[in-house]
Amino acid sequence: MRKAAKLLILAMALCLVAAAPGLVSAKEKPVLLKVPVTFSTELPGLGSTIKWVSERIGTLSDGAIKMKVYEPKKLVAPFEILEAVSKGKVNAGYSMSAYWAGKINAAPIFSAIPFGPDASEYLAWMYYGNGLKFWQEMYDMNGYNVHVLLCGVIAPETSGWFNKEINSPEDLKGLRMRFFGFGGKVMQKMGVSTSLLPGGEIFPALEKKALDATEFSMPAIDKRLGFYKVVKYNYYPGWHQQASLFELLINKDTWNAMSKHQQMCLV
Repeated sequence: MRKAAKLLILAMALCLVAAAPGLVSAKEKPVLLKVPVTFSTELPGLGSTIKWVSERIGTLSDGAIKMKVYEPKKLVAPFEILEAVSKGKVNAGYSMSAYWAGKINAAPIFSAIPFGPDASEYLAWMYYGNGLKFWQEMYDMNGYNVHVLLCGVIAPETSGWFNKEINSPEDLKGLRMRFFGFGGKVMQKMGVSTSLLPGGEIFPALEKKALDATEFSMPAIDKRLGFYKVVKYNYYPGWHQQASLFELLINKDTWNAMSKHQQMCLV
């Protein structure tokens, strides 16, 4: 009994030492994640999420991870983030997988699905239905050296902003419209000419009449981008993005070099 008591006291002492601030992390090599983003961090729910994470990850990891966020185009152009992370030009990036649809046909599945799941259903598939597993497999099978983490979800978006009233499907024919993900394929079948632009390029395109219409995000976000100043007709709620997921991409070599503690802090 006396021996068992001594072992118990020793075990408790070791646990207390291990839990002491800084002692575990002192054995880890600190990681600085440089994160270019697709969306301005001033946009609520889009870029603000990764900014929120960056402000807290240092405390959460006890200094083992730090994160520096770079606004769109400051380090890497929005549509070049996947390639840059995969090739190690940067060790992380924040975006949405549907932006890589030109490289990977299945990519929009992990951003938004027309008439698809709401946020709770989408997250249930991710965490309990192998969604995260399939997301990672998609990048692995297409030769990208990245580890993907789910990093945010937002509510339904608006159907779009138009320069004229839309009263029937025929009114869509011939429109030039910025559209995202699989919803763009639906609009193409309705006779719409679609293109995918980063958020910062949409207003100038509308203003110069290079576009007749656009969708982007929720009304509060669209308002900040000023679409209502140049196109007056808005239709809500959206059908093409009932919930939208965001991703944090980390170079796989960087990820594999992290300790289990550092990885858990990000998961």
